[in-house]
Amino acid sequence: MTLDTQGILAAVTIAMYVPFLLVSVKLVSKYGVSRGDGWILLLIFCLIRVLGGSLLVAAEEVTPVNISLYIGGYALESSGLSPLLLCTLGLLHAIFQTPDGFSSHNRQFRLLGILGAVALVLTIIGISNSSSDSSDSTANTLRRVGVIIFAVLYIILVGICVFLWKQTRFIMRYRKQLLKVITVALPFLGIRTLYSVLSTFSSSSFDVTSTTQTNTSDLAKFNIFTGEWEIYVVMDMLMEYAVVILYSVAGLMLPLNQDYKSPDSYQDEYTLSRPQY
Repeated sequence: MTLDTQGILAAVTIAMYVPFLLVSVKLVSKYGVSRGDGWILLLIFCLIRVLGGSLLVAAEEVTPVNISLYIGGYALESSGLSPLLLCTLGLLHAIFQTPDGFSSHNRQFRLLGILGAVALVLTIIGISNSSSDSSDSTANTLRRVGVIIFAVLYIILVGICVFLWKQTRFIMRYRKQLLKVITVALPFLGIRTLYSVLSTFSSSSFDVTSTTQTNTSDLAKFNIFTGEWEIYVVMDMLMEYAVVILYSVAGLMLPLNQDYKSPDSYQDEYTLSRPQY
């Protein structure tokens, strides 16, 4: 069976993220689990993109049509923003670390992580229930609440980044470089988040069988099913890819582990990063 435009884009997504899936595995191995929350989430994001693309390609190849494959593929597509936002959150948290590995504001970052997880769950539930007519209104509400939380989380990330720039004298050497990378990545992540908001509000339903139906919404061109694929490529795929490239290159090139030194030689430095629990 010949792939349609969405199937081709899904296949391209697989090809794009398989190399970075391997890179993210290397980054997790390099920084470890305890100090690598952001890198672990980058790995999860790449895995989601590969799995989501695989499901969508399989959905077009399988006969008869299996709606579950479409739902699974698009659920992963829509929920992928969560680990990318949480990856950024984890990297920002790493900037607060001291040379002895302690981090400050742990409680606040945990709460933000929970917020992102809640948005992810709401999005997945909303998409999963969208195939039921009786629950379509509730499913749509859940999806919209989820994407609004994503937008709020992004704004918080920008706020954290601004705060860190005002405290650069307290940040360790290579983490300052990481902060620069995150700052460059935030506009790309912002466009990606905006696309999720516009796409979610472009329709009152999430029906994978509605690709041939007419969408009269003012935001119709942003719809993931019936919208313009060029917009999807630019605002979704390329924006995500830019963020992944930036984070991956930073993780490979920056010797972040060299920031860790004996705490005895830093008794009065890095007050921004004093341990908090």
